[in-house]
Amino acid sequence: MGDEVVLVDAYFSMFGMRVRMALAEKGVEYESREEDFPANKSALLLEMNPVQKKIPVLIHKGKPICESLIIVEYIDDVWKDNKSPLLLPSDPYKRAQARFWTDFIDKKPPSLQICRPQVGETGETFCRWGKRRNHLTSGESRAGLICRCGEAGGASMESLGGGGCGGSAVSESGRRIWLNNKGDELEAAKKDFLEALTLLEGELGNKPYFGGDNFGFLDVALITFYSWFHTYESCGNFSIEEHCPKLIAWAKRCMEKDSVSKSLADPNKVYDFVILLKKKFGVE
Repeated sequence: MGDEVVLVDAYFSMFGMRVRMALAEKGVEYESREEDFPANKSALLLEMNPVQKKIPVLIHKGKPICESLIIVEYIDDVWKDNKSPLLLPSDPYKRAQARFWTDFIDKKPPSLQICRPQVGETGETFCRWGKRRNHLTSGESRAGLICRCGEAGGASMESLGGGGCGGSAVSESGRRIWLNNKGDELEAAKKDFLEALTLLEGELGNKPYFGGDNFGFLDVALITFYSWFHTYESCGNFSIEEHCPKLIAWAKRCMEKDSVSKSLADPNKVYDFVILLKKKFGVE
């Protein structure tokens, strides 16, 4: 692949959007390799990320870099001599704080995965990835059993909208919103989601961006979720702006940047995609 830059990605992936945005901020030209994700995984993806087998993957000079925020830092380091400002602050304390909050956004709670139970030859019940029934919660839904076995399987939905291989504090609760149409599970998901956003809004304060006057690392990490907000609100029947008005004002400010608006997925297309996913998993 020589010196070229290739991004293995999927349009709806909020994690892939981070990389697209960072490349745009730095003015880096690249080739996009769109994955038919989660239905199929290309030979290139499996070759370049054989451990996790998930997107996004940046390939630079023939070498792969995986995990969205690691990729963003890599881009910030490699193309630091161009005219764009650094995404990570130069001040050690501010840099540490930015990493702390991105870790909060992407902190992985115990995985909640959709499983359909299968009965083995001995009559024991297993989840779809071969774990015994005692690895499953007692709750059942039309989508099957909710599995906490924590292993990757099927859709690997963290790369899209959370869950699967262990979603983030924000995306996991968001995933729970669109997977649960009503009842206590939905209310708990909305509560967790809004609590996380409220904490982030407090960190933003009255600053135009999380890093101050300049769009930076933490902004890149969080703004991609904005493309999924319409889906969360539609599926959960609530308003994020009602609870977090400053955060929505920040998001709209970010969207004024071409690097952001041209990197994020269309919210209506995200919603249509999620409706297809719900049908696939038997969640109506």
